[in-house]
Amino acid sequence: MSGLEKRYEGKAKILYATDDPDILLTHYKDDATAFNAQKRGSIAGKGEINCRVAAHLFKVLETQGVPTHFIDCPTPNQMRVRAVTIVPIEVVVRNIAAGSLCQQTGLELGTAIAPPLVEFYYKNDDLGDPMLTVDRLLLMKLATPAQVDQLRAMALKVNEVLIDFFQRCNITLVDFKLEFGLRPDGTMLLADEISPDTCRLWDQGETDPNLRVMDKDRFRRDLGNVEHAYQRVLERVLAQTAET
Repeated sequence: MSGLEKRYEGKAKILYATDDPDILLTHYKDDATAFNAQKRGSIAGKGEINCRVAAHLFKVLETQGVPTHFIDCPTPNQMRVRAVTIVPIEVVVRNIAAGSLCQQTGLELGTAIAPPLVEFYYKNDDLGDPMLTVDRLLLMKLATPAQVDQLRAMALKVNEVLIDFFQRCNITLVDFKLEFGLRPDGTMLLADEISPDTCRLWDQGETDPNLRVMDKDRFRRDLGNVEHAYQRVLERVLAQTAET
């Protein structure tokens, strides 16, 4: 973007510096990737949809006491956020067995998980984002024991809030990935995004295992109608947000 210094470009977003060193500008892209970027494509309008969904969900979480990096959205596909140092750990919360959990354990797709399963993955593309035990995570000094406890507690709180919110949208929250960042004073904030790119979402009005998919699995599995599914998520999120 003209006049702004690019700080970082990932698979789905570009991060720019602003005149305020404490604030960054995130540009959401239409690019789509899967399987650690081995599959690439584009989803029309994805950047704007994901930005708007994430913004609304961050606002919902803030009202429930979850601190986030979100500030505002100057345009539909841009988000201003507080600058943080990203903790190099992806936190995955699973409420229903799907995806890699089924492949690695033999659990049947759709198996309910109670209490929710919290997993940690090393945020490292070169290594394929491997899953880590807590002992390995601590060995690698990716976080302190207190920070690991905080990551787990915050992830479960996010899960509790989002399950309730999506339920009111007639959507089942199957699983999702979170990233967190640290402020200079050590305060931990929810960062990155929450969107159909980072969540598995099933339409409660559909029983067909393919038709119910409202997330990036439509792209991963070549199910088609990806843009339409993302748009339906946005419409339901906006409608529910307007009611609350």
